Amino acid sequence: MISKLKIIPLGGLGEIGKNMTAFEYGNDIIVVDCGMGFPDEDMYGIDVVLPDITYLRNNAARLRGLILTHGHEDHIGAVPYVLKELDVPIYTTPLTAALVELKLEEHDLLYNTQIFTKKAGSVFRLGNFTIEFIHVNHSIPDAVALAITTPIGTVIHTGDFKIDVTPISGGMMDLVRLGQLGNEGVLALLSDSTNVEKPGHSESESKVGVGFNKLFLGCDKRIIITTFASNVHRLQQIIDVAAKYGRKVAVTGRSMENVLRVSMVLGYMNIPEGVLMELDQINKLPRNKVVIISTGSQGEAMSALYRMAFSGHKQIQVDSGDRVIISASAIPGNENMISRVIDELFHKGAEVIYDRHTDLHVSGHACQEEQKMLLALVKPKFFIPVHGEYRMLMKHAELGRIMGVQPKNIVIAENGRVIELSKKSIRAEESVQSGAVLVDGSIGEVGSVVMRDRHKLAEDGMIVVVLPFSSYDHKLLADPEIVTRGFIYVKEAEELMEELKRVTLETVDACAAQRILDWTTIKSKIKTNLSGYLYKTTRRSPMILPVISEI
Repeated sequence: MISKLKIIPLGGLGEIGKNMTAFEYGNDIIVVDCGMGFPDEDMYGIDVVLPDITYLRNNAARLRGLILTHGHEDHIGAVPYVLKELDVPIYTTPLTAALVELKLEEHDLLYNTQIFTKKAGSVFRLGNFTIEFIHVNHSIPDAVALAITTPIGTVIHTGDFKIDVTPISGGMMDLVRLGQLGNEGVLALLSDSTNVEKPGHSESESKVGVGFNKLFLGCDKRIIITTFASNVHRLQQIIDVAAKYGRKVAVTGRSMENVLRVSMVLGYMNIPEGVLMELDQINKLPRNKVVIISTGSQGEAMSALYRMAFSGHKQIQVDSGDRVIISASAIPGNENMISRVIDELFHKGAEVIYDRHTDLHVSGHACQEEQKMLLALVKPKFFIPVHGEYRMLMKHAELGRIMGVQPKNIVIAENGRVIELSKKSIRAEESVQSGAVLVDGSIGEVGSVVMRDRHKLAEDGMIVVVLPFSSYDHKLLADPEIVTRGFIYVKEAEELMEELKRVTLETVDACAAQRILDWTTIKSKIKTNLSGYLYKTTRRSPMILPVISEI
């Protein structure tokens, strides 16, 4: 019996972030990417959202390798968390490997992990799979697409890509190799859907350098620029323009400093001698001779730009002598945080340049014409749009039909759905466990019960009822004390507080009459009766915590 190829997305479909896809053939499984997601505003206290890896955990003995397409957080951010549970070697490109090593070092996992570094053009075998790295353009160097050859055919996974005909470094995307694979026959294409709603072509990264040049020309202010820490090409252009205008450059923000250091060591950046300076030294220079590159382009709390905006940065005070340039677009869900930071910078008197219609940012993802070109080159039999919200996947499927893929051969999948391919057919009927794992950085994984309680506290507040009982005869020694947080201020609702005491005392008396002496049962009855009374009178359901103090 001939085995079928199974493709199992565990993250990245119907959402932005936590990209992870398993490929399974016979007794072998490989995993492509291992990304984190970004918490929504209502995920109180959550720092990281991870893909559910229950399926991989249950099949750990069959795992042959974790392959990373590039070094963005939505593709590598979950690696340390996953490697705490799975022993699997990593295969990736040099810059991505270096960024992963920094993460693993923070989690004390570096020396227990095998990382195999491969360059674009490399071919290697993992069980039933032969993997080829293919150079693509993206907003970080060393990004690759994957040609995954199986016993029933070749599957191409694009990773994140665009077609940049004037890239800053690394050369244009390897369309020739993709065309060769298309001529040889491609069984299936999994392609990045992020910018499918945008017509035309994505703009070249080199356009941003032209925009920087305009903003540096004739500027007598200190220039502060924030961008994605991983955008090495953007950092290079900022430093080049600064050197052109005789400015010194300092970097603030740990992730930015790490990326800069790694990129310089690996030769991905060429820094003119004498341009970089330490932050404490650069502040001694005249403002018109200074550029500061900062983290915080997404308004992240405690990032360097956030601390500047809210007067929390120890070394940089923002005022009217500053021109702040936001060289990034908002990740969906971050718009409000970015707006707060921009507003605060304006309050400080700074000139803030952030308009998305300026030449300050270009996307690293392909628009419609590039996606159509890829479909035309690859000529896949089966097409699976990936990496995007549901509407994006649907729009990409429409492009696939326009480019000649038969509608029955296009699958709009979802996380956890098992896509089964043979040489002649594709179907997606079965599912495996998938979803999101929420991590609070201080306490680890947070379950649904904890999140439900956090929602309740955020929406309706909390009431604590303190009851002093005699440990000798289980009698109440004084009236209960009512403490509220986030529900109502006690002095503004004395009548309600008296009613809550009344309900509590009646419940205690009823328990005594029934000879109920168990503290847990008494607290449960108090909680039930108070909850019922409060919802009836206020239409609110605050969290109620009865506390019995034995005296």
